[in-house]
Amino acid sequence: MSRSRATRPVFLIVPGVVALAFLVLPLLVLLWQAPWGSFVEILTSPTALDALRLSLITSVSATVIASIIGIPLAWLLAREVLPATNLLRAFVLVPLLLPPVVSGVALLAAFGRRGAIGQFLYSAFGIQLPFTTAGVVLAETFVAMPFLVITLEGAFRSLDTRYEDAARTLGASSMTVFRRVTLPLVGPSLIAGAVLCWARALGEFGATITFAGNFPGVTQTMPLAVYTALESDRSVAIALSVILLLVSVGVLVALRGRYLRPAVSS
Repeated sequence: MSRSRATRPVFLIVPGVVALAFLVLPLLVLLWQAPWGSFVEILTSPTALDALRLSLITSVSATVIASIIGIPLAWLLAREVLPATNLLRAFVLVPLLLPPVVSGVALLAAFGRRGAIGQFLYSAFGIQLPFTTAGVVLAETFVAMPFLVITLEGAFRSLDTRYEDAARTLGASSMTVFRRVTLPLVGPSLIAGAVLCWARALGEFGATITFAGNFPGVTQTMPLAVYTALESDRSVAIALSVILLLVSVGVLVALRGRYLRPAVSS
């Protein structure tokens, strides 16, 4: 018997296989029970198309917003520019741990018509965010942006700052250094974080239904359409679920070897 086989931890195989079966089996059953014969018909129905269209619009919008404000935040956390960085980082990551419904309640408390910020927006500008498409974007941004921030923060931390220092010595401004040197160096992590953020926004359910409701054509995204269909037509719910499953698997395959890959470091 070879040394590698003799030292192989056989006692881990059984629980490992059980865990693998536990995670994979429900997904395989979902694919097996999918109504493949009427799959195209279900996906081209008005309800499914509206939900898919809204999901794509809101998830992409949420990713763009998260990128615009999340990239600077990730840099600030990585370089510890702000006071009490550790505490601030904890608050940034809280949406990853909160039950989505709690996130929705928090958004209502802040941006509802009677919320701390929402009442001002409504009284001063007539802007109402809850139960609107904009509310869906806000909810998705809130729960998805931490994925972008945590991914980029790790990249910024591992970045070799000598490249930035060299650019500054050549007379480049801070804006130029960040745009022409820093961002390209963390490019793979930026792409990974943005895709993860988009995938999380696409699958968001709890915060969306709590803060924005479930109105077809206005706030009913794909996950909400699955929830609604499950009460009336199980085959439709399964077909829509398969679409979200395939998107999730595609994202993970695309990010293989790139997720949280460190940028150029010393």
